Amino acid sequence: MSAESMWEIEDSFYTQGYKVICGVDEAGRGPLAGPVCAAAVILPEHLEIPGLTDSKKLTDKKRRALFPVIQERAIAFGIGFASEQEIDEINILQATFLAMRRAMEQLKVRPDLALIDGNRETDFGLPVRTVIKGDSLSLNIAAASVLAKVSRDDVMLRLAETYPAYGFDIHKGYGTRAHYEALEKFGPCPIHRKSFLKKFHGRE
Repeated sequence: MSAESMWEIEDSFYTQGYKVICGVDEAGRGPLAGPVCAAAVILPEHLEIPGLTDSKKLTDKKRRALFPVIQERAIAFGIGFASEQEIDEINILQATFLAMRRAMEQLKVRPDLALIDGNRETDFGLPVRTVIKGDSLSLNIAAASVLAKVSRDDVMLRLAETYPAYGFDIHKGYGTRAHYEALEKFGPCPIHRKSFLKKFHGRE
């Protein structure tokens, strides 16, 4: 998708009178371990960042190249986390919304509209719109998806040094075959989401 078309959603809201539009996305809803991360990004209107699209379509190398570019060129950005303990306490959806609110709270400029990737919205105290496949349709959401993904990956790389038996540096906590094999062998570690691991519960 061209950079110009990645602004069509924002343009439709600019014409309605919104001036400061923020994109919000998350990374890490599905893994068995580690936190969920969310990012919020406000880009200058019609900014072009070559190569920026949905983080899932980018290589790790490309995401890491874009990470500082987004931070440097954004009007404002925020990155928030919710821990595995919070995920277990309030469920993954509410923990994702908590991480999003924490990211929004870091914005140095208050948006007058937030675009959230997906079809579930939460209360930020300002107008919110959900955009299905928004990380492929909105440059603001795409930027947020890259910041969230790289930030969470970095956390999992650090946790891999603390818990080397599980291969977090490779699968980032997702339920790969190797991850399940490690769980069978060692049981859960402190950063595993107990609510995601019913059959391993109590084996720590």
